[in-house]
Amino acid sequence: MFDIESKNQDEITIITKKSAITFNIADAVIDAGLEIGKITGPGEFEIGEATIRGIATESGKTIYDVEVGGVHVGIIDGIEEGLDDLGVSDILCTSSVRAVREVEPKLVVAMGNVDGMVAELKLTARVDKKLKVKSVDALPATREVVVLN
Repeated sequence: MFDIESKNQDEITIITKKSAITFNIADAVIDAGLEIGKITGPGEFEIGEATIRGIATESGKTIYDVEVGGVHVGIIDGIEEGLDDLGVSDILCTSSVRAVREVEPKLVVAMGNVDGMVAELKLTARVDKKLKVKSVDALPATREVVVLN
């Protein structure tokens, strides 16, 4: 079980029992309060219960696949490249309608222009302070959009 929070449109924080990991997409930085400092760029990392793959895109940006307890969270913001390398995401944190259509996640955490996204996807959005994720089986059967504030 873990939580997902977002304090601004460029950051997603995944909170597990052992750690809080903040992904800043604009700066391509992971901050988990580690002694070594912040992690930048692509690579594979394990922080607490989370396994993280930072994937380099052709434009030099980094997208992330985070796996916690069998649930895959894709964190890409508005980046629309490297989606094949991202693989399956149960939850996708993005502002890209194209990425939602290609990845087909069960749950979308909207970053950026929420109104345009929900209108184009013909979905409604619900607003929460944080998203509690129990397991992959507990995710909605039909696609939902969540706005975190």
